[in-house]
Amino acid sequence: MYYNIDMKILITGGTGYIGSHTAVELISAGHDVTIVDNLFNSRISVLDRIEEITSVRPKFYKVDLCDFSALEDVFQHNDFDAVIHFAGLKAVGESVEQPIRYYDNNLISTLNLLKCMQKYDVKKIVFSSSATVYGDPGVSSYTEDLPTGQNIPSPYGKTKYMIEEILKDLHVADNTFCISILRYFNPIGAHPSGKLGEDPNGRPNNLMPIIMKVARGEYPELSVWGNDYPTPDGTCIRDYIHVVDLAKGHLSALEHLTTGVGVYNLGSGKGTSVLEMITAFEKASGKKLPYKIAGRRAGDLAEFYANPEKALRELNWKTELTIDDAMRDTINYLNSL
Repeated sequence: MYYNIDMKILITGGTGYIGSHTAVELISAGHDVTIVDNLFNSRISVLDRIEEITSVRPKFYKVDLCDFSALEDVFQHNDFDAVIHFAGLKAVGESVEQPIRYYDNNLISTLNLLKCMQKYDVKKIVFSSSATVYGDPGVSSYTEDLPTGQNIPSPYGKTKYMIEEILKDLHVADNTFCISILRYFNPIGAHPSGKLGEDPNGRPNNLMPIIMKVARGEYPELSVWGNDYPTPDGTCIRDYIHVVDLAKGHLSALEHLTTGVGVYNLGSGKGTSVLEMITAFEKASGKKLPYKIAGRRAGDLAEFYANPEKALRELNWKTELTIDDAMRDTINYLNSL
């Protein structure tokens, strides 16, 4: 089934990095967007940025999904066709230090959302999952038929796996649900306008926002965790995907929802090393990026990337933007801050 009509979409976590870019793509495609976010790791000014890009200001509710009554009030006053679910705590290292907080927040918020969807007969959902659900499968190229749930290194990743299982069980109980689960690795880049990008509250965990903070002088240097891996330059290789491509992937998943549970990897199908990322940023910015080689981090794998063939075949989606595009757009966003 392909939905070519305008839909009313609820985006949870819609003022966040990926959620805000997805809101732009949905609005640009003619869909009516409502955002729910507690603003824990985002800013209300993102709504202004979305409006500047699209000339449309999405409806917004400052609501924590763990507050069932507040979330239900949103459903009572709106008539949604589908939900795209991003909301959740996402710092891998922090989840290891605070597992109870992560299990409580990510699982309760999702259960509350699904309860509201059932009660108000909203049967379409796209879930923002993670490739971390694969754990360490012993291969570099990840396909959707690999086993999941084993050797997942963090409570954050385990909550993604648990939510996937909840969604699958929900469909067993009610086969009218249309569910799309999207697994991806490392989103980078910014909107080409320079108006939207990644600017997390607190200390970031991912490579690109740390590069940004080093470039802005907020950190003295970047730590490269290990240069003795079995890769061409000794540093870890990951599948980096431009956030605009990723947002379009969520749009494609929404518009190709069918009854059942579809699982898709979103990625470029190839990896880029940490040193290659540094070189690309230096090329785009024209400035040297100070870094030091540090010891390996526990749990880091040498190399992995997504096999995106299923997404191309069933969602008609593939990446179109490059690492160089991502660096250019990141610098545009940095210059706007």
